Amino acid sequence: MTTPEPQPSDREPAEPAQSTEPADSAASSEPSEPSAASESPATSEPADSPAAASAASVASEGSAAASAASAGPAASGPKYADRIYRSTSGFVGGALILALACWLGIDAVAVGEGNTPWLAFAALLFLVPLVAAYTLVPAVYANEDRLRVRNPFRTITLPWGRVVSLRSGYTNEVFSDDGDKYQLWALPVSLRARKRATRRDPRVTGGRTPGAEASRRGGAPSAPDRSAGADRAPTDRSMDELRELHKNRGGEASAQGEVSVRWSYEIIAPSLAGAVLLAVLLGLG
Repeated sequence: MTTPEPQPSDREPAEPAQSTEPADSAASSEPSEPSAASESPATSEPADSPAAASAASVASEGSAAASAASAGPAASGPKYADRIYRSTSGFVGGALILALACWLGIDAVAVGEGNTPWLAFAALLFLVPLVAAYTLVPAVYANEDRLRVRNPFRTITLPWGRVVSLRSGYTNEVFSDDGDKYQLWALPVSLRARKRATRRDPRVTGGRTPGAEASRRGGAPSAPDRSAGADRAPTDRSMDELRELHKNRGGEASAQGEVSVRWSYEIIAPSLAGAVLLAVLLGLG
């Protein structure tokens, strides 16, 4: 007879089960603590690590440099736009003369016979640039750094540091430290306006204003007293403003530089060409 072999259930599985179960439980419990420990530094590292601090400092420096670069040109430029001085009466008069000349000249070119169209064209080419140069072009531009004088045939740029003085006589003039004198065509002197302002000045009239004597005799009441600054000719007030700018800004570093002079060839060339053409046509008869 054969003896039956013991079945797997007859073997003793209790001891392996007891030996493996604590190991499994220990293995399942031990990794939980390192995982928590490994997660906690990952959450706290970006806030406290040197790499995060350096990245934040680099970002702040970049934003500061960008803001400084954007504010740099505005801080280095003048604080206000150029003040523009020009003769209003001269500008209006020049515009009317140019309108009349163009009307007559274009009509002669369109309907003239013989040499008339050519003569009219040459006269327009010669006169229009000159009239514009003496009436529309002259202007004075001033800001904190420099004075730019636009005269009929040239434009002069003078930094305030190179200006010696601004003088008013029969004409208004600016003098550079090189001894050069430049006339301000845009600020013509009106002796009539200057005399009229002088008669209104209380320092000249002894504190009396025009019409005061008439008011004491029962006439119309006199106008209220004006300050001495208000009783100056318009061009003299403009020169006072330029002198104040020169006084306040002459020593600044941004107001230094070289004097530049640019000739207005866009006016000289067509006017010269028109003069030559007009002389040739008149010479040929």
